[in-house]
Amino acid sequence: MDLDTTVITARINAIDWHRIEDDLNRYGCATVERLLTAAECDMLVALYAQDDLYRSRVVMARHGFGRGEYRYYAYPLPAIISELRQTAYSHLAPVANRWNASMGIETRYPANHADFIRKCHAAGQTRPTPLILQYDEGDYNCLHQDLYGEHVFPLQLAILLSVPGRDFTGGEFVMTEQRPRMQSRAEVVPLAQGDAVVFAVHHRPVNGTRGVYRVNLRHGVSRLRSGHRHTVGVIFHDAT
Repeated sequence: MDLDTTVITARINAIDWHRIEDDLNRYGCATVERLLTAAECDMLVALYAQDDLYRSRVVMARHGFGRGEYRYYAYPLPAIISELRQTAYSHLAPVANRWNASMGIETRYPANHADFIRKCHAAGQTRPTPLILQYDEGDYNCLHQDLYGEHVFPLQLAILLSVPGRDFTGGEFVMTEQRPRMQSRAEVVPLAQGDAVVFAVHHRPVNGTRGVYRVNLRHGVSRLRSGHRHTVGVIFHDAT
């Protein structure tokens, strides 16, 4: 899996992270167009069957998670996944810290992802969480939250590896947001191949008439109408 990771680093650093934070504050999610090239997406899909890259495979129907399957990458992570995780984290940690401060949560996240992972591992969260998901016709992912342990980084990202309309139909990324004493709000995020969505893992701050309050979020994938869909998920905390 040969790749010049400096290209990935430069691409992530060039993102308008002020716009990302603004969208996260408004909607709980933000899109990044063309985070990966078509060639990079196709490479990751082609590696799905390479068993030595992964620590486990989960068939969703066996656990009531939906239909489809996913595989968690093993350490050491593939270079492209590792670089995405480390560099995106460095831009998102300040956002996470501002969110926690506004919600009165004492936890603060270090600037460097390696330092955060050391905290996870010290607490027994030693299993890597980046994953690749595979859906076929009729598959879907139930609304959920990727928590995994005591230490939870409040933001994560997902990257669509397939081409909508060519490789699959349906299969939209969906979020719901539950505000206190209000009905749930749904957000459907359209993505093209290589696009990423950054979104809240668990909850986020919202300004109300009585100050800041927390809203609870879940995410999932709607039913695939046809074809095959692959996605990479980059979660920044590890699992117990």
